[in-house]
Amino acid sequence: MADSVPFTDNFSDLSNTQGYQFEFRCERCGNGYRSAFKRDTAETGRSVLRTVGSFFGGTLRDLSNSADQWRYDRATNSAAKDKALAEAVKEITPNFRQCRGCSDWMCHDQCWNEEIGQCLRCSPSVAEEVSRAQAAAQRDQIWEKAREKDWTSGVDLDTRAKLTCPGCGLKADGGKFCSSCGTSLAQVVKCDGCGSEASKIGAIFCSDCGAKL
Repeated sequence: MADSVPFTDNFSDLSNTQGYQFEFRCERCGNGYRSAFKRDTAETGRSVLRTVGSFFGGTLRDLSNSADQWRYDRATNSAAKDKALAEAVKEITPNFRQCRGCSDWMCHDQCWNEEIGQCLRCSPSVAEEVSRAQAAAQRDQIWEKAREKDWTSGVDLDTRAKLTCPGCGLKADGGKFCSSCGTSLAQVVKCDGCGSEASKIGAIFCSDCGAKL
């Protein structure tokens, strides 16, 4: 009876027609390790067989097609692949720990709390949490103090702000005149008929009475 093949849900199969390779990822930070590429010597011989079969046809071509079919079958089940996966798991396992709290696989270098014996998600580092809390509090205090300060002193809130200069079309930096061409950013279109100033710059007719501007 063949041995069972250990596996986890945090790996990808990178194997190709030339051999086997697997990538294992940490379920917290996403970083990981790739197993060493293991060349399939049997596939190398089959590649030669396919090449010869393409030249001579007949029986050799049938053997070549069988080799191709083996290649497709190999993607889902193969004793050689099972062996390669088992070796890859054995190779990479020392770099990971499985957390008893969440059952996820974590990289030992970055995401494992060695003192507690759990991942940093379940048992965060005290120093890291203190530093994170201090940074969050500092950020909140900065926002609070910024809200307390009057930032509107000297800002013209009565005139509608223009983001684009009506004269040159460039981005306006604020103020009453364009810093690029000097055009007034507070131009008013006044209707001679009704006296309304609601029409936009460039309008042909008054938006209130319809008179031509």
